[in-house]
Amino acid sequence: MITTLFSVATPSMAFAPAFPTARTATSTELNLFDGFENPLDKVFEEEGPLGKGITVGKVQVAINVPGSERTSKDSIFAKLAQHARTDDTNSGYDDDYEDGYGDSKLSKMCHDVCLTLMRQSDSWTAACSESEWFKESDAGKAESLYNQWADREASKFEKEYIPEEGAEVKEGAPTVAIVSLIVEIQGDETNFDRAGYSFADTKAVLSSLASDCRVEGGDCLNAVEVFWTPSEPTEVLTERDTIVDFPELITL
Repeated sequence: MITTLFSVATPSMAFAPAFPTARTATSTELNLFDGFENPLDKVFEEEGPLGKGITVGKVQVAINVPGSERTSKDSIFAKLAQHARTDDTNSGYDDDYEDGYGDSKLSKMCHDVCLTLMRQSDSWTAACSESEWFKESDAGKAESLYNQWADREASKFEKEYIPEEGAEVKEGAPTVAIVSLIVEIQGDETNFDRAGYSFADTKAVLSSLASDCRVEGGDCLNAVEVFWTPSEPTEVLTERDTIVDFPELITL
């Protein structure tokens, strides 16, 4: 059982989408759109910088991490832990945001995590992604789905743990690390399709999110939460742990 978890959580903003109403076909009903988004839902939606409505998405990547990498100050563990210790994403924006140059701190954190993952592409072992689209009028339902997905990831662990800065660790054990991003972003243009189907598809998903989260100075990004495990340098994520807790991952 995995016992530790890092998370960088940010409260969802006022914007939020909604879960599409499901329609069930019976033996006496011909439903041409059953299982698909209603094509009329987007017709009357207002167009924004990233398209229409709101999207809730999730991306997960498994990375093979050698023991020496776990104790390095430049490792993915160190970078993610630094965000968890120091990021105050509730404090808003860069000082030069009003001049049109800065970004929201929330978007900068999301962008940095995506870039960190892309730079580790040689070590990827598995990935997956999924998303749901909502009309703006269904903002509350999107907010609910975002919270459900975040709670579902958090419930996989017995405790949350962030290592102290400057703690001395002589040696780390090689392991697989799982990094999960859960996002609520305005529009329908951000790509959450096919992560895990190939390295190229996985890179496309992370690249799309890294780019779109900074549009309009980050104002299009409503919320993001990042989870990763394991955290302690001596803790190992086993193959059984991965299968049991992350069955949706697709081997690359």
